[in-house]
Amino acid sequence: MRYWGFLFSKLLAVAGAFYCIWLGLNLCLPEPTSFSDFRLARFAQDLPWTFAIMVFWLAALGAVALVAQDQRYRCRTCLRKLRMPVGGGAWDKIFRLGAPQVEWICPFGHGTLKVFELHFTGRLSDDWREHDADIWRELELLDLKK
Repeated sequence: MRYWGFLFSKLLAVAGAFYCIWLGLNLCLPEPTSFSDFRLARFAQDLPWTFAIMVFWLAALGAVALVAQDQRYRCRTCLRKLRMPVGGGAWDKIFRLGAPQVEWICPFGHGTLKVFELHFTGRLSDDWREHDADIWRELELLDLKK
């Protein structure tokens, strides 16, 4: 729940920032001129307004895409950015090693995110695997086998 709350708060902050930009556009750009008692619309009939709205929406969509990309590479538990990308798989050894992928790990050991680089049948969802609370258990088991 904390993960989705953080995403919602980032989207709310971006929406607030772009609302302020929109209010600034309304203050800075003049109203379109009237033509014999006919008030022209802002969009598609006034070139400065049309260009400003186009740039505004492109910037807004870019900001939302950056928020989504940032959220994708965050730990689901502690919300820290995932680190240490490790490549796996290979194109020339796809049958032995699997498809190319990159694994990202939480610096505090909460889990790993496997991002596939190959998409044959549409978009494959990322694979988040949460680790146990005891991160040293696997190493202790290896030591006991000796």
